[in-house]
Amino acid sequence: MTTLTSSAAPVPEQPADHPRMVRGLLNIAHALDHLFLLIFAAAVSTIAADMGLAQWQDLMPYGAGAFFMFGLGSLPAGRLGDLWGRRSMMLIFFFGIGAAAILTAFAQAPWQLAVTLTLVGLFASIYHPVGIPMLLERSANPGTTIGFNGLAGNLGVAVAALLTGFLIQWFGWRAAFVVPGVGALLCGCLFALNCPKEASSPAKRKGGAQVRLPAPLLARALVVMTAAAVTSSVLFNFTTNGNGLLLAERFVGVMEDPAALGLLLAVVYAVASLAQLIVGHLINRFALKPFFLFMVLAQIPMLVLASQAQGWWLFVALTGVMVFIFGAIPFTDYMIARYVDDRLRSRVSGMRLGVSFGVSSLSVWALGPVIKAMGFGQSLLLLAGFSVTTCLILSWLPNAAHEEIKPS
Repeated sequence: MTTLTSSAAPVPEQPADHPRMVRGLLNIAHALDHLFLLIFAAAVSTIAADMGLAQWQDLMPYGAGAFFMFGLGSLPAGRLGDLWGRRSMMLIFFFGIGAAAILTAFAQAPWQLAVTLTLVGLFASIYHPVGIPMLLERSANPGTTIGFNGLAGNLGVAVAALLTGFLIQWFGWRAAFVVPGVGALLCGCLFALNCPKEASSPAKRKGGAQVRLPAPLLARALVVMTAAAVTSSVLFNFTTNGNGLLLAERFVGVMEDPAALGLLLAVVYAVASLAQLIVGHLINRFALKPFFLFMVLAQIPMLVLASQAQGWWLFVALTGVMVFIFGAIPFTDYMIARYVDDRLRSRVSGMRLGVSFGVSSLSVWALGPVIKAMGFGQSLLLLAGFSVTTCLILSWLPNAAHEEIKPS
């Protein structure tokens, strides 16, 4: 760590890291972020029947607004995180997303559902450009921090499948929004009590990137990172929103209970989430570019296998698909932590997320119509094509030989 000194006055030493409770709540917030975005996908069949629609495919496009705002809202969220303060933005996240989820439970028609889900997406957009940079701003080992944070986030994906399935079976789909909504409000209260107020906003602090690239190569790295994030986000959104419905279709005659299928999908996500922890541990030991390429290339045969598999073979193939999709997620956050000054990280992260999730939200809107027209088999082959595209994009990443390590 670089020590900053001044001849005029001593610089107070910044704590080595955030308090344990704050770090824990920031990781829980990542889990909640993904959980809230996927409740609708896990409950869409039940909600469609309750609202009088014949097929879940007809209701699915109403959830696209949440993912569109999840991307678009990242732009102002990142700017406010750097210029106003990350603690304040995280408080808005906890209380806003909790209230929006509870409001969603009162929707009586598809258009009302679309409005309230869009509001959920707006508050969900705060976390990635604010919460992750807040975790990293004092971290001595960014790779491990990102890996554990990614594990927490994708366990939220697993909990969404499990918790929603059981709550629907016991209390109905509205409870699937109310229960985690109350949980988010409680987390907000704990965060307000335990997170110290910031002495200054991130934009006003001293800092510097860990690794420097020449300006043209840094610009190229950020463009490649954003383009790769777009294609990767299409895979993430399409699979996490469609996997439950895929299992329901391919397990007919094998397992048809909603709670049991939710548990099965939770197992897939829990196993796949461990990949992020492993990648976070290894990311400092291998060259970034070939390691990233390997994780994306491995998605292709898994998607092809899943497109044809049925029953328990699908379970195996789907686990492989999600291991490599989840395993590729830490790379973009690691690149921001590596190449971008902390004073700018929330804004850079917000711009990247605004583009990638804004574009990839179309995959959520298209999920129902695409499955209706092509079926899951052809759709998974189409996703394999997106993985190929991501590999081609990543070939433009700068090599490690161009990097200059910041002196300690």
